Amino acid sequence: MRKRGHHRRTGTRPTAGSRTHVLALVVPLRAGAHDVVVQEFVTAAIAEAGARDHALLLLTAEDGPAALRRAVSSSVADGVVVMDVEAADPRVAVLLGLGRPAVLIGVPDRPRGLGCLDLDFAAAGALCLGHLAGLGHRHVALIGSPPSAYRRGTSSATRLVRGFTAEAARRGIRSTTLAWGNTHWRTLRGLDALFSRHPDVTALVVHNETALPSVLAGLSRRGLRVPDDISLVAVCPESLAAHHPLELTTVAIPAREIGALAVETVIGQLAGATEPGIRLLAPELAARTSTAPPPLR
Repeated sequence: MRKRGHHRRTGTRPTAGSRTHVLALVVPLRAGAHDVVVQEFVTAAIAEAGARDHALLLLTAEDGPAALRRAVSSSVADGVVVMDVEAADPRVAVLLGLGRPAVLIGVPDRPRGLGCLDLDFAAAGALCLGHLAGLGHRHVALIGSPPSAYRRGTSSATRLVRGFTAEAARRGIRSTTLAWGNTHWRTLRGLDALFSRHPDVTALVVHNETALPSVLAGLSRRGLRVPDDISLVAVCPESLAAHHPLELTTVAIPAREIGALAVETVIGQLAGATEPGIRLLAPELAARTSTAPPPLR
């Protein structure tokens, strides 16, 4: 029975054609997850589901494909929204086997007909590099997600690096990519190593909102003023950028918009009004006081 994927039904199974008006939401509650992004996404998804007379069943990433299979095959959930999608995500095969409407937040290597929704992170990486190159910077460093995100092949992390490095090559700009853990001291040591090896770096792109406060503190500790000595672009939710005394140039992660759209899309699939496909939201850069032309040397 287990080998064939059969599970004991919980409660009374709804009759054919009926719905529970419950959606399963798989949330990445693990180390290295971007808490602000997750919170904003979940809050928006809950609000959108409630406005459409649906409830959300929260499943954590650690629950794995088995929990996802149980929730849907037992008819608890009509459809599924999956966050923190990886390149070779094992949940793709599970979702295809269940045959229920699903939306992935991210794009795996082989989406195979499932709905995918996300910010266009490759375009976001290119946009950050292009903005800094337009100001005259010739060597830009990307402080990316924690190493665990790249080991898992997390879609947003890998696509942003791809777009960043490709745009740098296209423009003839030197680029350096870095990844370290989110602790304060690791960030400080990482900055020390960066400027020791690459003293000509004049701009940073930070795609790690958890490490962002430590990055700013580390620059100040080294006596580097933003933007007089070094420019900085943050890829993060606008709500997080607003908490810093410095007006940060940002490419916003529209977590609230994506959360609402994900729920809307799954419910649209249930009604037969929406076909599965890949939808990537165009990034927008808000230029503020943390970026400027590089200092004269």
